[in-house]
Amino acid sequence: MSLRIFTKASQGRISRQLSPIFCLFSRSFSESPSRSERRPSFGIAFDIDGVLLLGNTPVGASPGALRRLYDDSGKLKIPYIFLTNGGGFPESKRAIELNQLLGVNVSPLQVVQGHSPFKRLVNRFENELIVAVGKGEPASVMSEYGFRNVLSIDEYANCFQNIDPLAQYKRWTPMQVIDEDTKVKNKQMTPKTNVCLERVQAAFVVSDPVDWGRDIQVLCDILRTGGLPGRNTGKQPHLYFASDDLEYQAAFPSERLGMGAFRIALESIFNRIHPNALEYTSFGKPNPSVFKNAEIVLEQLALSLCQNPDSVNGNAHNFKTLYMIGDNPSVDIKGARQAGQPWFSILTRTGVFKGKENHIDFPANQVVDTVEEAVDYILRKECIS
Repeated sequence: MSLRIFTKASQGRISRQLSPIFCLFSRSFSESPSRSERRPSFGIAFDIDGVLLLGNTPVGASPGALRRLYDDSGKLKIPYIFLTNGGGFPESKRAIELNQLLGVNVSPLQVVQGHSPFKRLVNRFENELIVAVGKGEPASVMSEYGFRNVLSIDEYANCFQNIDPLAQYKRWTPMQVIDEDTKVKNKQMTPKTNVCLERVQAAFVVSDPVDWGRDIQVLCDILRTGGLPGRNTGKQPHLYFASDDLEYQAAFPSERLGMGAFRIALESIFNRIHPNALEYTSFGKPNPSVFKNAEIVLEQLALSLCQNPDSVNGNAHNFKTLYMIGDNPSVDIKGARQAGQPWFSILTRTGVFKGKENHIDFPANQVVDTVEEAVDYILRKECIS
């Protein structure tokens, strides 16, 4: 099937990029004897939801597209990462899941989630009481990052009688299942009998919340009382969101509300019941810092591909091009555009974006139908068979 793309560049320019002459002089993965001593000159960042997966189902031939980035023995030959605003599980656990769903070898280093930047806040809140919100294992995520006194919002809410007035009407189990590793880590935390007396210093929305009503109520209690629910108004504790996606593509045909929608709901309610506006910090794409961090991770991966890393001169930037493949123009494409060189954006039609032409507000460098077409374009452009 021929590659169908839209581009701001002329067809003549594309043909020049893909011509045999260009490939002859391309330095990307040169076939010279020193290949093992040279870092790859390009890398790839894949969004997950709407690009590679819809729920837990691979999108089209996405597993095959990823396999083209490995050699015949299954060893990675082209540096790539999963750059997602999703999360809720430790990177190590998410890597195992992606391995199973996509059928390729994935290392935890290749998984960059919306909450991955929370690691940088460990020194600030390492021993402080913090509350982790969201689906999956939010407390386990934060514990693995090094936070020593963390409770999930399920655990925290259970410490306060009647904090959720609707709990009796809910048919689901409020406490999410946690694995044995999480239980061991939680033994080191403050006993629950002391939680009601200890001030929460920060709340982290790690992943999409499950019980919006309960979570908004408990977060408002924490944030407007200075971290002591049921007490008088106090200085607002810190609040962090792993991302700010309004919508994302899951298994359902139309987009689902994301963490950004939850943030809007929380902010609207908080600002109506509190004299001061809600203060918060959001991470995730399209924040330029996310793309800068992705570049660093890709550099680490590229270095690991060299058989003789000591022969590489220093750690200077070596990428000519970094490709961002995503389905959301306002998140993936906007972020790559803001990051600037060496980022090159490719927009797929398998998720949030389904337009025939390029997006008007956030046009990508290339528009393709599927991720396999995106990978095919990249490998042709970089002259990789």
